[in-house]
Amino acid sequence: MQSLSTMRILVPTSCLCPVLLCLCVLERSYGSGHHAISKLPGRNHSLTHSHNQTRGPNGETEVHHRPKRGWIWNQFFVLEEHIGPDAQYVGKLHSNSDKGDGSVRYILSGEGAGTIFIIDESTGDIHATKSLDREKKTHYVLHAQAIDRNTNKPLEPESEFIIKVQDINDNAPKFPDGPFDTSVAEMSEVGTSVFQVTATDADDPTYGNSARVVYSILQGQPYFSVDPKTGIIRTALAGMDREAREHYTVVIQAKDMAGQVGGLSGSTTVNITLTDVNDNPPNFPQKNYQLYVPESAQVGKPVGKIRATDEDLGINAEIKYSIMNSEGATTFSIHTDRDTREGIISLKKPLNFEKKKSYTLHIEAVNPHLDPRFSHLGPYKDTATLKITVGDVDEPPVFSMDHYILDVYENSPVGTEVGSVTAHDPDSKNSPIRYFIDRRNEDSYFSIEADSGMIRTTQVLDREKTPWHNLSVSASEVDNPSFLSHVPVTVQVLDKNDNPPEIPTDEDIIVCESIRPGQVIQTISAVDKDDFANGQHFSFSLPSWMPINPNFTLKDNGGIYLLHQHLHTHSLVF
Repeated sequence: MQSLSTMRILVPTSCLCPVLLCLCVLERSYGSGHHAISKLPGRNHSLTHSHNQTRGPNGETEVHHRPKRGWIWNQFFVLEEHIGPDAQYVGKLHSNSDKGDGSVRYILSGEGAGTIFIIDESTGDIHATKSLDREKKTHYVLHAQAIDRNTNKPLEPESEFIIKVQDINDNAPKFPDGPFDTSVAEMSEVGTSVFQVTATDADDPTYGNSARVVYSILQGQPYFSVDPKTGIIRTALAGMDREAREHYTVVIQAKDMAGQVGGLSGSTTVNITLTDVNDNPPNFPQKNYQLYVPESAQVGKPVGKIRATDEDLGINAEIKYSIMNSEGATTFSIHTDRDTREGIISLKKPLNFEKKKSYTLHIEAVNPHLDPRFSHLGPYKDTATLKITVGDVDEPPVFSMDHYILDVYENSPVGTEVGSVTAHDPDSKNSPIRYFIDRRNEDSYFSIEADSGMIRTTQVLDREKTPWHNLSVSASEVDNPSFLSHVPVTVQVLDKNDNPPEIPTDEDIIVCESIRPGQVIQTISAVDKDDFANGQHFSFSLPSWMPINPNFTLKDNGGIYLLHQHLHTHSLVF
């Protein structure tokens, strides 16, 4: 029987996954027999060719040699990160044609051939000369060939095989994006999802447990827990209160080899902040407050403030203030300062120390934004009592009237009483009052008694010259002269009949001589400077010292007198 040689690839038994690889060529056989695939020890396989058989005339079987190539290759494995002093043995190429006489030369080509992988041309032993990193390159594709040294011809066709870099656990899990910042609402239920961390492992996930990561918590218990498979962080303690503690530092570890001893690990930090919910009511630090407000405080202006505290934040800490009793709400108002959350108290009505010296306000502070989940922690309000003391202020005198109107007859003698003004000290000390007339806009027709406020004339008044006089009277306290009050006083001068009627005499009466007797030649009127309540009434007559002139007569015409001519023109005197 004549046969072609078969080249086998052998790997060392000391490899992590020892494999014997066989590079097979077809064998040509003569004779009868049944041929099949033969199995070599270990995981090495060789593939032989099949033969076509025919029966001859003498009954002998004739074998026809038809090559059929069907190579089965297993992989070489080489451990990564080899750090030994010698080159790492990978495996062996061997041909059945190799009789050990050195006539066969083995050639290696492909990725890394001659640089990373070298072959002993005589023995077919393959070595890796460099430390390999699976995370950079997972496998190498090479080609093997056996050459006859004498003829320099291939004993077998060139065949391809793979050297796979075998993973070792040389990479620790990493958290590429850490550390992390996240938050969760305070008072959350146990098991509330907070955050998920994910670690990566550069080792081979298809081989062993080198890349199988398990999560655990190194710091942050008993407040938080982590799911070992998913890396989801959850709350582990009920009733976590932001007002008691706001920030937590949680350290999460990821360990490969499924968490077993000897696995590599990496960790990351997750900073967790508890966010606020409305779980605290407003609170007045004390139940009773006092406030001093002077009676001179202006209406509409702030007179004081009060503040309730709320440990919550933002909208959860907003407070609305109210005055609950009518005594306080009638005179005072309160509103919330949005920046300071203080209750600003303002005056609605003027204060008067002499009438009411104190007020009591019942003030309520309420959270306007409630969370029904925490209603059982309420009520979300608080009350306090504010006593306001009204301060007595030294006020100027107050006149009994806002405007005085007095009268006096003209021609009254100097010193005649016109009338009096009255003022009093509104303060409790009731200081005596002094009066005086402001002389800036008034001639000295009047004087005033400093103690009584009685106004008297200082000159004889003439109604026809000045019927009205306007005075400004001031009042001051004896104890504090700088506090002044002023009041306008109007004095009306009453009329007396002290002026005779007057008849205009600046015109001459001209009468034609042809005028008829009884004809009106002139209407005579008179005026009087005095004041008559029902109008002026006069009686006309010719002077008694004049001789009677029969040529003219006077006739009363309802207070107006007509002059009639009877004869020739004459002159008359009235």
